[in-house]
Formats: sequence, C-alpha cells, structure tokens
Amino acid sequence: MDRSRNGARAVTPRRTATAASDGSQGAVRARQRALCIATGPEHDDLGELGELLRTAGVAVVGELVQRRDQPHPNTYIGPGKVSEVKALAQECDANLIACDDELSARQERTLEEALGLPVIDRTTVILDIFASHAGSAEGKLQVELAQLEYNLARMRGLWSHLERLGGGIGTRGPGETQIETDRRLARDKIATLRRRLERVKRNRAVQRSERERAAIPTIALVGYTNAGKSTLLNALTDAEVGVRDRLFHTLDPTIRSLRLSGRPYLLTDTVGFISKLPHQLIDAFAATLEETRRADLLVHVLDASASEARAAEMQRAVEQTLAEIGANERPRLLAVNKVDLLDEAAREELRLHNPDAVLVSGHAGEGLVELGERVEAALQQSLRRVDLLVPYAEGGSLAELHELAGEVSRQDTPEGVRVRALLPARLAARFARFAVASPSL
Repeated sequence: MDRSRNGARAVTPRRTATAASDGSQGAVRARQRALCIATGPEHDDLGELGELLRTAGVAVVGELVQRRDQPHPNTYIGPGKVSEVKALAQECDANLIACDDELSARQERTLEEALGLPVIDRTTVILDIFASHAGSAEGKLQVELAQLEYNLARMRGLWSHLERLGGGIGTRGPGETQIETDRRLARDKIATLRRRLERVKRNRAVQRSERERAAIPTIALVGYTNAGKSTLLNALTDAEVGVRDRLFHTLDPTIRSLRLSGRPYLLTDTVGFISKLPHQLIDAFAATLEETRRADLLVHVLDASASEARAAEMQRAVEQTLAEIGANERPRLLAVNKVDLLDEAAREELRLHNPDAVLVSGHAGEGLVELGERVEAALQQSLRRVDLLVPYAEGGSLAELHELAGEVSRQDTPEGVRVRALLPARLAARFARFAVASPSL
C-alpha cells in the first residue's frame, strides 16, 4: 500500500480465486469487480464497505482514499482525482465504482459520465443486501419502500424522445414527460406501501399490547450486524433461528420465550446496525425497530473477535442508531460475544477494558448462566414485592402468579394461600385486591 502526497491511497489490485470446473484452483475474474473510493477529513478504513460488497456478491479489487474537508458537491472526490480513479480502475480491471458515502443524484451522474463506469454508493449496497435477504412479506414491503424513496430523486430522463414534441398545433403545452410519469407512479407506489406498512404497524401494536397486558418483561438483543445475536438467541432459548456468517442475515424481529429462575421473559432478536445506516431503512423499518424502543432491557452484543479500534467503532455506530430510533435511554447490558475465538490473554484484556461486560459465546455456550443472572439483576428494578392472600376459589389467579413470578413463597392458611413474590410493576395492580399487608420477603 502506498500513500500519495495529496492524501490519496491505493491498494495493490486484487483478484478473486475460486475452484475451476475441473476441481483445480485457478484465478478467475469475478463478474462484478469494484474499486472502492472515499473522501473526507479522517476517512481511512474501507474495510466495512468491502465487507458490504462481499455480502452483496461483489469482489473488491482496489481502494483509493482522498483527504478532503468535505466531499466535492459535483464529483464527490476532487475534480483532479477523477483521472487518477479512472486510471486505477483500469489497472485493477474494475467494472464498478463504489463510494463509501451516500451520493447525491448529481454526484452519481457526474462521476459516471467522467469515469465511464457505473457508480454506486454505500446506501445502494445496503439496500441491495436488504432486498436479497428479506424473506417475510413485511420485510419485502419495508425494503421496497426504502428503495423507492431512495431512487425517486435519481430517476433520469431516459425517454427524452417522448418529451414535449414541439413545432405544430397540438404539440405545444406542458404535457407530461415519461420521467414525470415514472415519478408520479413511484410516488403512488410509495403511498400504497406506506398504507400497507401502517396496517402492519397496527397489527404489531395489537400483538405488542397483548404482550404488555401479560406484563412479561422483554429483552432485546441489539448490536452491530454479524455480532452473533441470532446465535446467542438460539443458545439462550433453544430456538432454531437461521444463522449465517454474513451481514444483515436477520431482518425480521424474532421473539422467543426465555425462562430465568422459573420466571418468563420475552427475548427479541433484532436487525443488526451498521455505521451510517441509511435513513430510508430506519424509516421503513420503524415498526420493526419499535420492538427495540419498547424493550425493558437492551442486551448490546459486541463481537469479541474485532480489533479494539473496530470494536469502538461498532459501539459508536450502535449508540448512534439507538439514539436515532429513540432507544438510547433504555437500560442496557453489554455482552461480548464470540469469546471462544480468543485465548486467555485476550479475554483478560477484554475484562480489563470492559469491566461491566459479560463475556459469552453463543456458539460454545460459555457465560450463558452469568448472562442470565445479570439480566435478572438488571430487571430487578422493574419488579415489585407483593404480599397476597389468594382465596382457594381463585385457582386461576394463583396459577397466573406462579407463571409470572416464577419462584414464589407460599403458605396454606384457612382463609387461602399466602403468597409472597416479586412481580413486574405493571402487574402488581392486577393482584391488588389480594394484598393483605406491607410487602415483606
């Protein structure tokens, strides 16, 4: 890797290798080969963009970073850098330019004209990954809405031969060009998708109100994409949620029942976060992200295999996204996952830098008991001590108490069953008619 005087850098062109059809190993050209470029005052690492492209099935064959106070309004990189990017793309045999920021329509169009190659930005790559990973009807609606909103401003007049043909009677006047027609159709489609997602949101609200009526505490697994949240969910709940080593594998929230000390909890696996998550996705996935915003406790899952600097970036990205969706005030617990990939020295280093974290491995089953204990301790603040006398005729209420409180202290008396337990504060009022004295455990 070399760095030029003006702050740009390039990497040695890379090629991808796959098994040849006869079983031998040979170098072959990937169908899409991207040159990654970025600009900014401190922009340096293009590893995340490269991982996004890999997930989307694109090979990264080169990189170039330019130091600028801010991206150029017309060409993203400085105008003097355009020729250097074009030359590097030819050297690397790139047939695609990938930018590590969201481009304006003008920047994208100007770069494509100057370079003679297709230009995509970070948002395009993320939307493409979401589109390929969406499996549920709701997920597909959310992704389609995000794509339409993003592409609306980027529609180009490809049908200029249909525009306002002039020169004779009946041909003058405003009319409607093909691009205007497409934009109108896109806006209509956006409105339709929003109405459909609003119905989905209402359905989720009904389901959520049923869960809240039961007052079962909810725990949401949040974190950077590919941090191992789904693996941890499977390990804690014996679920069989699909797991793969790729970004944004989980798009739809998965809710499973978890029991700790006999008490039921609801554990939710949520969509992973990433730096500069497109606002179109945050808006489209509002109903999904609502599960995170309403959780009683957030378990922030961090990838232990990441370097210290990379882990800090991941944490910042998660904190920023939580703040953007209004969940930054929720109680939080840090769980550092994938510790099975570390030796003892690296684990001690982690404990030193994250003294309040729980070291776990969803894959190997390490630290799950401690994680459960820490979750219970964190949720104690939402529990209230109750002292109740439940008549024998209220067998249903007694069974509900056992289900919701888990461990209870009970004593049979002539008047009924004396129960002392810890209940979620939202539930205490439901059993207030059975209260007998000042709560005491």
